Amino acid sequence: MIESAHQAKKRFGQNFLHDPQVIDRIIRAIRPQPDDTLVEIGPGLGALTVPLLEKAGRLQVVEIDRDVIPRLRTICADHPGLTITQADALSVDYRQFAPAGARVRLVGNLPYNISTPLLFHLLRQSDVVLDMHFMLQKEVVERMCAAAGESDYGRLTVALAARCEVAHLFNVGPGAFNPPPKVDSAIVRLRPRPPPFTIDDLDCYDRVVTQAFAQRRKTLSNTLKGLCDAATIGAAGIDPGLRAERLQPADFARLANRVHAQRRNAES
Repeated sequence: MIESAHQAKKRFGQNFLHDPQVIDRIIRAIRPQPDDTLVEIGPGLGALTVPLLEKAGRLQVVEIDRDVIPRLRTICADHPGLTITQADALSVDYRQFAPAGARVRLVGNLPYNISTPLLFHLLRQSDVVLDMHFMLQKEVVERMCAAAGESDYGRLTVALAARCEVAHLFNVGPGAFNPPPKVDSAIVRLRPRPPPFTIDDLDCYDRVVTQAFAQRRKTLSNTLKGLCDAATIGAAGIDPGLRAERLQPADFARLANRVHAQRRNAES
């Protein structure tokens, strides 16, 4: 078996996908086309790399584990359309892969220990990203897609709502991997887009959201002390006695815009 030829490394969070049915379902969800600019993050032993190359004809991959690269080249039969960048995915400038005027499609079975910071690293470069299809821990995907009032709804949900459309496509059990992880996984699709509500300053929005969810059991008037008072929250049309989990992303945007305006006025 190909998967047994390389020992998964815990420090890289490696779990090699091997289930043919799951692989086929992922490829059908991505629908790679010959003119796509595809970038795969963490190809490992090529479970997705081989079919992506077959469909698209060319593929850029980013792999941190230098030991796996020779095996990947062999598995892909030294395909002329394969370009390998040996690097930490968190440090890569993905704009380098986008031809002038084009956008990249990102794919990957992401290490769970870096999934959230990697998502935000990629979204900071969203001007060159068409879409992303990732394998992530199921509970992370559930947080990404949660609705206001649900237990999974939180900072990640609201931060992503300002940046992209998120779709939970399907779940994947541990048996699809070698070694099997101790958690269920899921495939998620992200499509970067402008926020569907007005945000005057994205940094301020993120700061308000982060602080509001820092103590989930407390009301907004308590968690947002130092950023704004109850009067400011009320002026945004929001009950200061609510908890953060009751607010829609658009509510956070209205509140953040008030906080930003107050700070700007105070500085002028």
